[in-house]
Amino acid sequence: MLVNEALAQQVRDQARELLEGGRVDCVIGYETGPRGGARPAFIYDAADVTRLIWNQACVHNLVTYLHDKKKPPRRGEQPPRVAVVAKPCDSRAVNVLLAEGQIERERVFVIGVTCEGLEDEEGAALPRCLRCADRVPVVYDVLLGEPPEVSPVEDGYGDLAGVEEMGASERLAFWLREFDRCIRCYACRQVCPGCYCTTCMFERDDGLWIDIGIEVSQKHLFHLGRALHLAGRCVECDECERVCPMDIPLSLLNRRLTREMEELYGHRAGREEVLTPLLFELGEEGSPI
Repeated sequence: MLVNEALAQQVRDQARELLEGGRVDCVIGYETGPRGGARPAFIYDAADVTRLIWNQACVHNLVTYLHDKKKPPRRGEQPPRVAVVAKPCDSRAVNVLLAEGQIERERVFVIGVTCEGLEDEEGAALPRCLRCADRVPVVYDVLLGEPPEVSPVEDGYGDLAGVEEMGASERLAFWLREFDRCIRCYACRQVCPGCYCTTCMFERDDGLWIDIGIEVSQKHLFHLGRALHLAGRCVECDECERVCPMDIPLSLLNRRLTREMEELYGHRAGREEVLTPLLFELGEEGSPI
């Protein structure tokens, strides 16, 4: 695991400056977990910034935790001002949430960090990093680190070939086998910055189309429904697949829709602060209809 101590110190210095100056109430970054890996850290006191780290194990998309900071702690108070450490893929989630009105730009300070690619617990490069050419966040208030050189990605959707070469019945059987292993733990939903409904339609016990059962048909509908909800909104951080305890290849499903959105609309979620084209159409004068 490559430890970038120089960049880690820049993160600490920036966090200390923001907290001591009263510009934010909390800094969301990374710290060393009990097993030696990285985990999310929530820093409220400038004296605690020494806990912050930066290395190739900092895989979590911290933008997800901004949803926990949207409500004020007491009635009549303002929501907290938050700083968040954001990698390039994470920063795209910031743009998605801004476009959807889920966060206020003036209450979020984005500490952008350049990225050389991340590793799993065994030290192997993450698949999402091998097909990613983004090394600088698309939105930030301060940028830390020097942009590394990156080789062009020849086929960013090459991982889809295996499934797409299957016939329709074979492909359906493949996904039903995968979905049948799902235990409906909702880890994929909880870790996703794009899943923020107060009451999830897939966890109701009185739903018309789906309930909280674990029959394969219900799990099938849950995953397809969630993928469609993320169409044009998924930023390809692949956190859903990383946290899945059953190792279901959820990124294949999400990225299939990502490619469709790019081919049909020229849209890649989060590259700009715009809504997914699936949410509205534009009239001749460019106004929503």
